[in-house]
Amino acid sequence: MRTPAGDAAVGMDPAAREIEDSVAAFRDASLEWRRLSSELFGTFLLVLAAAGGGVVAVLSHGAVSRSAEVVAPGLTVMAVILFMGKVSGAHLNPVVSLAFAMRRDFPWSRVPAYVVAQLVGATLACLFLWAVLGDNGGLGATEPGPGITGWQATLIEAVLTLGLVSTILGTASGAQNIGALSALGVGGYIVLAGLWASPISGASMNPARSFGPDLVTLAFANFWIYLVGPTVGAIVAVGVAYVLRGPGGRDPTAVAAATGTPPSEQ
Repeated sequence: MRTPAGDAAVGMDPAAREIEDSVAAFRDASLEWRRLSSELFGTFLLVLAAAGGGVVAVLSHGAVSRSAEVVAPGLTVMAVILFMGKVSGAHLNPVVSLAFAMRRDFPWSRVPAYVVAQLVGATLACLFLWAVLGDNGGLGATEPGPGITGWQATLIEAVLTLGLVSTILGTASGAQNIGALSALGVGGYIVLAGLWASPISGASMNPARSFGPDLVTLAFANFWIYLVGPTVGAIVAVGVAYVLRGPGGRDPTAVAAATGTPPSEQ
């Protein structure tokens, strides 16, 4: 017997059918463990590169340059989006999950579990670095640069995150979506932001990335910077997206990008 959904799919082009199937699969709660595992693993890899660069730079007496430290996480994000973006959407960042939910491209009910998975992944990465390489380089903690006040760093983090989340939301929309190549835009932006702003704030743009080192070293004095700044930047980015593209929740391509395309149970 044909279902109404099946009738609606008749005559649908393959790309639209794939998007419809991906959204239907995302609603399958039995696959949630895969999505959360994907977010945990992806954030682990991101923080391993982002925090590990600082740790190895200290151990190697500068063999890892600041440029290499900021390029590594950008390339890692690019790779992670390419290999697991269709499982969970590859958010890897609590404020990205927040932004997608505010745009109504991602269900609010899924946000808390995604954020927990991201925080756990970041913490596990720093525990791994501590266990293998020791407590060096502050485990790659993000801190304001010399002479930089907390509010200066917060404002830089807000503006950097505004650009990052705008890039993510923009490349996820139907008008600008370029499929897997959107990973180049996101990864490239992270590299560019780090190249000019890492001496100011560390260019975290990600509360989970900053949470991991702070939790393992129990040093939360500056964590508020990397919570407030990225959160404000993400909220402003959602407002910018509304001005540029109108309300969210109406673009199937953006919904598919935010939710991924989980594999169906066989």
